[in-house]
Amino acid sequence: MGIILFILMNLAVMASIYLTIFILEAFFGIRIDQSTVSGLLVLSFIVGFSGAIISLFLSKWMAKMHMGVQVIENPSNDMEAWLVSTVEKLANEAGIGMPEVGLFNGPPNAFATGWNRNDALVAVSYSLFDLMEPKEIEGVLAHEISHIKHGDMITMTLLQGVLNTFVFFFSRLLANILAPKDEEGNPSPMAYMAISFILEIVLTLFATMLAMWFSRYREYKADEGAVRLDGPHGIYYALAKLGQLPKEKVALPPEMKAFGIVGLLDLFSSHPPIEKRLQHIKEVAIKLGYRI
Repeated sequence: MGIILFILMNLAVMASIYLTIFILEAFFGIRIDQSTVSGLLVLSFIVGFSGAIISLFLSKWMAKMHMGVQVIENPSNDMEAWLVSTVEKLANEAGIGMPEVGLFNGPPNAFATGWNRNDALVAVSYSLFDLMEPKEIEGVLAHEISHIKHGDMITMTLLQGVLNTFVFFFSRLLANILAPKDEEGNPSPMAYMAISFILEIVLTLFATMLAMWFSRYREYKADEGAVRLDGPHGIYYALAKLGQLPKEKVALPPEMKAFGIVGLLDLFSSHPPIEKRLQHIKEVAIKLGYRI
């Protein structure tokens, strides 16, 4: 299923690129010439934002398919009823539309996704209920609702689009400068492709570090939002419990880890160390007059 989703996503991205280029040329008379800086910049913008925007609009569908999320249409037991009512309460307090609520089989984790704050999805793993008390799960839900409230999915999409544009533009611009030229001043096609490919890999590493730095920043803000929505105790003790588990026991698949409550800890991590998050929650709680 993961391979099929990957293929479908790439086909959708390529189709959107060709469609955009066709519309610009057919209806607006704009011809994109990669040999000019302005033409390359326009093409880079189209390529950079196409994948990010498509991913955003398909994020709920992809999450349901890839993670096997079962959306709760009508609660069939007390656990599902509590989950839906708690999400509804937090959504009302946050001033957002009621998200879809779902459950999935996987590590003790939760995530939120969706293209806007009034059309989102909050999903929780069954195993989280085995690990945590209701108040702690409510803190996790408050964290995810805070992500939705502040439009983190959209912000990450815009940032990813900018970074993709940067990588595509500069890798090809520098390749055009560095590649050997023929007598007419045209770069060698093979050298151009090889250099641009290498540069794209290098620049993508830097772009990913920037994106993950921002992702870690938004995790702190979501923790802060959880404290404001639900008090500090739920999210604090939920993270403390998750911090006691081995990393591999709580990590979501790579495609979804940026949306979860916890992730792996390294330079390319989407989440800060849990110890630092707990300290930040304490600081926020004290400022708001809580004892923890």
